[in-house]
Amino acid sequence: MAKVIMVQGTMSNAGKSVLVAGLCRIFKQDGYRVAPFKSQNMALNSYVTKDGFEMGRAQVMQAEAAGIEPEVIMNPILLKPTNDIGSQVIVNGKPIGNMNARDYFAFKKSLVPNILEAYRTLALNYDIIVIEGAGSPAEINLKSEDIVNMGMAEMVNAPVLLVGDIDRGGVFAQLIGTIMLLDEDERKRVCGLIINKFRGDKTILDPGLVTLEAMTGIPVVGVTPYLKKLQLEDEDSLTDKFTTQQTPGLIDLAVIRYPRISNFTDFHVFEQIPGVTVRYITSVEELKNPDMICLPGTKNTMSDLIWLRQNGLEAAIKKEKNHGTIIFGICGGYQMLGNTLNDLQGIEEGGTIAGMGFLPMDTYFEPEKQTNRITGNFTKLNGIFEELSGKPLEGYEIHMGQTLFRNPVTALTQLNYDSIWKTSKEGVFCENVYGTYVHGIFDKEDIAPIIISGLARKKGIRFEDLSSFNYHKLKEEQYDYLADELRKHLDMKKIYQIMEGWE
Repeated sequence: MAKVIMVQGTMSNAGKSVLVAGLCRIFKQDGYRVAPFKSQNMALNSYVTKDGFEMGRAQVMQAEAAGIEPEVIMNPILLKPTNDIGSQVIVNGKPIGNMNARDYFAFKKSLVPNILEAYRTLALNYDIIVIEGAGSPAEINLKSEDIVNMGMAEMVNAPVLLVGDIDRGGVFAQLIGTIMLLDEDERKRVCGLIINKFRGDKTILDPGLVTLEAMTGIPVVGVTPYLKKLQLEDEDSLTDKFTTQQTPGLIDLAVIRYPRISNFTDFHVFEQIPGVTVRYITSVEELKNPDMICLPGTKNTMSDLIWLRQNGLEAAIKKEKNHGTIIFGICGGYQMLGNTLNDLQGIEEGGTIAGMGFLPMDTYFEPEKQTNRITGNFTKLNGIFEELSGKPLEGYEIHMGQTLFRNPVTALTQLNYDSIWKTSKEGVFCENVYGTYVHGIFDKEDIAPIIISGLARKKGIRFEDLSSFNYHKLKEEQYDYLADELRKHLDMKKIYQIMEGWE
């Protein structure tokens, strides 16, 4: 069986996902077969595996760092919030229904066999498993039914590295307080402490580290820096990019940040192109004059369209559309662009509401979720994105609606559905409005550069040559950069000793 190490945090967004990715890269570089694992993830950014199963994108990012194909057994339970007190529950890559928090709390222990089967399958095929916890292990109201922090560590007998976030302040209180709230047998599992996101002179911190080790009896195995230059996908709505104010660049993309935004990772590729800004906006005042307005996915299309309508953004988007601004909708954002949204079976809000009316189509929500990996190509296009014509693409679909067209339209793509042996036209191109169900549509080869170059020509400006832009290469460089920085600041010899010596 594989060796195992688990990374837990003192709070959400302490940096667990990135540290797990970095450890996966380090172990890969050291010649080991390594895989990530998270028993239960709560996120609206998700992914579809080659066999059509849905999983959290954080474990996809970690699998990329490990140099392996993402598999649903790396994240057997995914919770996708539908409102403030409920989530869609996805087990082994398929939804089993929606539950409120109290019902799921009573239900989740029944999922332990699924968790253990997934973990053991991984452990039989890899040398090292790096497990990620969720939130904090010291949530005393949740500990009795825990399946993702110390409960998970106990299930597979994993040693734990506990991570605190110094950037948010009070890191010594975070770490010591968390340790104090653990049971004695749980404390014994914590074999190392990590202070994450440190900025400044570490020698000033050293006296505190001595006291921290003395008070907890646990060694500090690293003080890792705040990696401002690191450009990896963010896991969920805690991302800093939602609150960062940016001045529009040479090319400016405005992504509508509705309350249930999902898969905003679709636009990460554009953030890697110098001179391009990707701004996440929630008000008319923030919209300004973008070169392209992006309507991303959403876990609740009808509710988020009503939100757009109520805060005036829908009217502002219609005004921009009439002025010739490019509108690009993906998944739920694509559905909003049609004439009507029909929820006759109560999948979302129930009833029927009008869409934005940009595209001649109607969407009907259905209980069965579509999760498909696809390959294909763009159809013959005209206009500023004419160079996309015939370009290959790949991605995946995750949606619970079927979209029907009122009259013939110009399809945006021709797709091959890998898991169901089906080929069909998909998406719509109509004047300056584009829509598709395909997540990841911008990621392959030169698609993003063509879009940015087209927007630059439309704007009448010269843009740098993007022929050498390679998104895959950039991501690989980022994983190596992360591993290099962590090696400088983590005691990897000690971490290996923890794994080897744990029984």
